[in-house]
Amino acid sequence: MVSQEIRKDRIWIDGCFDFAHHGHAGAMLQARQLGNELYVGVHSDEEILENKGPVVMTLSERVLAVEACKWATEAVPGAPYVTDPRVMDEYGCFYVVHGDDITTDANGEDCYRVVKETGRFLVVKRTPNISTTDLVGRMLLCTKNHHIKTVKDGGAIAGAQVGKLGDGLVSGASVERFKAYASAEDGKGARDGVYIYTATGSVLDVVSPEPSFLNWQRKMIYVDGGFDLFFAGHIEFLRLVAAKARRLSTPTEEVGIVVGLHDDATVNAFKGLNYPIMNIFERALCVLQCRYVSHVILQAPYTPTMDFLQKLDWDIISVMHGPTDFTNDMTGGGKDPYAEVKAAGLYSEIEPHQYMKISTETIVERVTRNRGVYEERQRRKGWKAEVEQQLQKNEV
Repeated sequence: MVSQEIRKDRIWIDGCFDFAHHGHAGAMLQARQLGNELYVGVHSDEEILENKGPVVMTLSERVLAVEACKWATEAVPGAPYVTDPRVMDEYGCFYVVHGDDITTDANGEDCYRVVKETGRFLVVKRTPNISTTDLVGRMLLCTKNHHIKTVKDGGAIAGAQVGKLGDGLVSGASVERFKAYASAEDGKGARDGVYIYTATGSVLDVVSPEPSFLNWQRKMIYVDGGFDLFFAGHIEFLRLVAAKARRLSTPTEEVGIVVGLHDDATVNAFKGLNYPIMNIFERALCVLQCRYVSHVILQAPYTPTMDFLQKLDWDIISVMHGPTDFTNDMTGGGKDPYAEVKAAGLYSEIEPHQYMKISTETIVERVTRNRGVYEERQRRKGWKAEVEQQLQKNEV
């Protein structure tokens, strides 16, 4: 429902949100921490084309991704590219939040110039080293230098040492980011857990839920996969799994979802080329920010055996997946990785949905099929970056 009262604890944020990457989630997390409600304006395909270049994800896919972010109160489709205080007023938002960079429109003017002049603009830190432009570049150039090596030494990452390693997946900075994205809907406290499965077969804590959340959920549905580019198909799948979890919950016992994420080497083994486009750290943050997810296990095995599931700190009541043909799978030699859990009566599949035919490959194909258009977008982004940097210097 549209709000009439304009309040300072009701925050507005807007953007393209093309690819549901963790940079977008980080901005929404910081915005949510500044207030009690967060309204997220999502620009139309047409306005993005005019001001920035062609989108990769459609408006409906981008809205679905925003709605799935646990820190968002409501998504607002078709929000103007140049932030309009009148639209903010309709949703009762006094402040708009944006990263500490400048975004310009097709004319090279600051998209937030009006709200800045009226004192309704708040700045948060921009997430470094990730953007839609970066991801498109990885697709066009087929680079693999973003991949992260598998963490194999279980003893080295146990307990307090986890934040002191230099490895990209479990470095101190990475663990702090995991803690932030594991927060509850208000952006506070570590409600969710992050764990790592090592080559020695140990499941170790990277982030543990705070004591007040420890008894939140004991029964879990387990799902696994690469979740590369975290697109509408993944989100709708998790939403349907969450719907089943709610049906299985009782007034005294809530069922949650734990997501097992395969490491980069495993995804590359069965996808080939330069997949995954997002490394495991980036994919983990994308999954962790999703409102339907309770916990994430890094480096989960490709085959979820009963031995592995019994090592987890929950009662796994079901293993769910979408309908998949494993006959051409390179990693498992064409064998069904769910054969053991099927034999145990734990396996079930989700019902068909409108995004089932979308895959990481079809998203990449959208880019490569229109390579010239997206290369022009990359060049245009370079020109805009120079203009935006100059505007930023003028503001200092």
